Amino acid sequence: GGVDGKDLEIISKDNKSDNSESATVTTNLATESKVNAIVGPATSGAVASASPNAQSAGVPLVTPSGTQDDLTVDSDGNAYEYIFRTTFIDSYQGQVLAKFASENLSAKKVVLYYDNSSDYAKGIAEEFKKDYSGEIVTESTFQSGDTDFQSALTKFKDDGYDAIVMPGYYQETGTIIKQAREMGITAPILGPDGFADDKLVELAGASNANDVYYISGFSATSSDKAAAFAKAYQDKYGEAPSMFAALGYDSVNMIAEAAKGADTSKDIASNLAKLTDFEGVTGTMTIDAKHNPVKSVSMIGLTNGVESSSAVVEPD
Repeated sequence: GGVDGKDLEIISKDNKSDNSESATVTTNLATESKVNAIVGPATSGAVASASPNAQSAGVPLVTPSGTQDDLTVDSDGNAYEYIFRTTFIDSYQGQVLAKFASENLSAKKVVLYYDNSSDYAKGIAEEFKKDYSGEIVTESTFQSGDTDFQSALTKFKDDGYDAIVMPGYYQETGTIIKQAREMGITAPILGPDGFADDKLVELAGASNANDVYYISGFSATSSDKAAAFAKAYQDKYGEAPSMFAALGYDSVNMIAEAAKGADTSKDIASNLAKLTDFEGVTGTMTIDAKHNPVKSVSMIGLTNGVESSSAVVEPD
């Protein structure tokens, strides 16, 4: 339907998953295509490369899925005027995992097992340690690219715990789930949005992916609006929407909302900074002083590799 009687025009550029290309594309969009706002890039490294050029050009950039804490702020912690995000930050995921473990699973003792080669996983693990009120009986690490986790699993298998908290990506954690379950470890396993890929279950094996919970930026069962979006997406594209599709959808609609009554890109940025109680398909969002959304998070539960529950964790 457009905004203020004007249609939205999409100009699409491929950053080729390359950080330097992201910077070049951003400059091109701002100076040659003269866009009013930019949606993307998707990953933290690309956003960090793109944002100085968006900032200097005075064009608001909304990353749907860049999670690194400092993307929207300078070294003094002050928000960049033109940089925003739709997803939650890494440290918030640590808080959510701590809250879910304590309140939803009543876990008084946990194992913390995380990817020590990933800033993403280390940041989540550090925040979890700050926020978790129970006891961490064992803290252990793995590395990106590892495939055999049996030694570490054997060491803490019988340590007496209520859950395993596992910050990392699906490439490793899917295999860890498989090996843990095959060793007879039945405790609930909790992870961040790095679990949110179909390959997690493929690597774990559906029969092993039980009592597994992970943060997702989107669940089709979280609200009527989310369900309607999922159905429309399925009807149009023949597949269920991913978290990234939903976050992208919300990013465009946030910009559209901020464009109402705006004459310039600066006005759009100003309106984005004041966005309050925006109802998206990934949750209801209010943009805070650091240009991050304050929003609820869905914790997805798996039974035999299939989503069997979705618990909404509200921000404190």
